[in-house]
Amino acid sequence: MNWEQLLSLRRKGDVNKRIRNEQNETRLGFDVDYDRIIFSAAFRSLQDKTQVIPLSKTDFVHTRLTHSLEVSVVGRSLGRLAGQKILEKHPHLSEIHGYKFNDFGAIVAAAALAHDIGNPPFGHSGEKAIGEYFKNGNGRFFKEHLRPKEYQDIIDFEGNANGFKLLTQDREGVSGGLRLSYATLGAFMKYPKESLPKKPTKHISDKKFGFFQTEKEAFMDVAQDLGLIQTRNGSDVSFARHPLTYLVEAADDICYTIIDFEDGINLGLISEDFALEYLIKLVKDSINTKKYNTLEYKEDRISYLRALAINTLIQDAVSIYMDNEENILNGTMDTSLMDKSKYDAQIRDIISLSVEKVYKDQEVIEKEIAGYKIIADILEVYTDALVKKRDLTASNYHHLLLETLPEFYRKTDLSLYEILLNTCCYVASLSDSSAVHIHNKITGKQL
Repeated sequence: MNWEQLLSLRRKGDVNKRIRNEQNETRLGFDVDYDRIIFSAAFRSLQDKTQVIPLSKTDFVHTRLTHSLEVSVVGRSLGRLAGQKILEKHPHLSEIHGYKFNDFGAIVAAAALAHDIGNPPFGHSGEKAIGEYFKNGNGRFFKEHLRPKEYQDIIDFEGNANGFKLLTQDREGVSGGLRLSYATLGAFMKYPKESLPKKPTKHISDKKFGFFQTEKEAFMDVAQDLGLIQTRNGSDVSFARHPLTYLVEAADDICYTIIDFEDGINLGLISEDFALEYLIKLVKDSINTKKYNTLEYKEDRISYLRALAINTLIQDAVSIYMDNEENILNGTMDTSLMDKSKYDAQIRDIISLSVEKVYKDQEVIEKEIAGYKIIADILEVYTDALVKKRDLTASNYHHLLLETLPEFYRKTDLSLYEILLNTCCYVASLSDSSAVHIHNKITGKQL
């Protein structure tokens, strides 16, 4: 893969190539990507979606929105630092084509901002709940009516694939979704493959999948324009990652490792004593002990340690990235950057403690259980109504139900797969509170 092609400013529908040297420096194309994501309805819904604690009653806890903003900030720093070194290594990118280190930061920041945009309510358990309904719940009936990859899309419903759909899908009068640059879309795609074969190798990009069958054509258009390397022959679509995806992933890894840990301490789920003990190897070279000892309040002490720890991991990630740039460009980098970190043991210890004390907290588990039931019930009601309308067997009750759906999701002149997938995507679009509210309405618990 080559950087000039990977940094494509092209957007869907473009007739002519967008040239970096001809860009308006006051509003660069990659900056436009960031703005379009920020102003999208899908991004706004993240303000009430779970990061760790579902439906938390405290204002302190991170939501998907605050998490995404923080990942974007870290991603911007990673992109700028790496971009500076990439331009030093490949000077023709700046001398001939006009690329600047801020371009790399802008691409990674935009992709990182959108990285969770397709995630359902109730955290990662929401993805599993959608899949479970079609795999082991009443939705398993549909298996015999779908192609294998269509069924796999649904039983392994994937927030990353739904994110790509949100960013690229056509709507009446709106072609290409948000019409982001192909460079940003490429950096967004953590798993540039379809749902089958499932985990064919241990390569990091084969861990999950990145697009539904409905977006296969859009995905191929982006992958081919960017010059991504095809990793499998035959009918199964699979490509190597866009190199900047590794930085987007690292930003996410750094944030959830350190910030979920910080949330746990501030919520009292993890003792403050663990903060310095677990973070000391990350901050020992940069901590100002005198300053730390003057901080009177716990939140300030934890915030100071968090900032130092994140900076340490950013510098480490960029160093790993440049050491492995050749492997990344030829598609043979098979792990995440942080898996190669010299702080890997400390990262694993922090995550392990967060899992034990935060992710498995009784409140979290109880709300995830409720989320499974809520999502299954919503899917049951709407898939039944939509399919019956398609088959011309819908009752008045079914027609009334469909009036409660947003107009975009009411269409039934589609294949069965498209109807089911659209229903899954509707559920995924809901915030935690909206899902609870709709469930109460359709089950008659609330008028």
